[in-house]
Amino acid sequence: MTNPKKNNDVKFAFFGTPKLACVFLDELAGASLVPSLVVTVPDKPRGRGLEVVSPPTKEWAEKRKIPVLQPEKLDDEFYRQLSAVNCELFIVIYYGKVLPRAVLDIPRHGTLNIHFSLLPRWRGTSPVRAAIANDDREVGISIILLDEKIDHGPVIAQKKLVTPEWPPKASELEETATHESAKLLINILPSWLEGDIEAREQNHDIATLCPKYTKEDALLDLNGDPYKNLLKIRAFDTTVGTHAFFERNGKKIRVGILDAHIENEKLVIDIVKPEGKKEMVYQDFLRSGARAI
Repeated sequence: MTNPKKNNDVKFAFFGTPKLACVFLDELAGASLVPSLVVTVPDKPRGRGLEVVSPPTKEWAEKRKIPVLQPEKLDDEFYRQLSAVNCELFIVIYYGKVLPRAVLDIPRHGTLNIHFSLLPRWRGTSPVRAAIANDDREVGISIILLDEKIDHGPVIAQKKLVTPEWPPKASELEETATHESAKLLINILPSWLEGDIEAREQNHDIATLCPKYTKEDALLDLNGDPYKNLLKIRAFDTTVGTHAFFERNGKKIRVGILDAHIENEKLVIDIVKPEGKKEMVYQDFLRSGARAI
């Protein structure tokens, strides 16, 4: 009988980009799972001065002297560089690019992807937003063996998440899901590497897709259903946001609705951000003479 591999012996490449990917990496590192390579997107100019900024995961890796790849294209040269590292596993979360079959097949233990839904429900790029906006209270995380189709691969592990209140803010649920998915991966990884977990195919017949949300979806009807408005406010807090139109002194104003709650079956707006202004308490905004249209 072979001894299970220790975490610090696992040679893997990590694919990810934003700050939450670093949160995930911190969880792994705390369990002695440190990547041999980090793959992320190229540096990009940001802000008014167009200063070139590195992705957070690149900075995380450089502090630990971990090699980084930032391919513009996932081409033959990238394949060669990736293969040369000789990793036995790839882990993907918050990366932002679809990996081709040639890349997926490099590591002998496959490419694992973390997705924030109980697949096959809510395939796509916005599962947390979709769940909240659609009042889908059964939320969770899935670890799948990645294939070439979006969120289509066989499931290795899943876990339901308990939310202290509903609806949660998408930002809060995403952070919780990041921590919990890292813990789930840490828990199941030894069994996966030993071949004790069999990936099971998803039931593709019941798959649902995330809507492609736009700014039009984020317009609130303040005379409409209070609960539906609250779902939108909580679901879109980190992306398209939500807004409504107000009138003041004969002028139409676009106002971002940043936070609200339900009280006596009515939507109570807490924080707003008028166009071109700083965020403020809603009651202070109303004292300026503004009224919802």
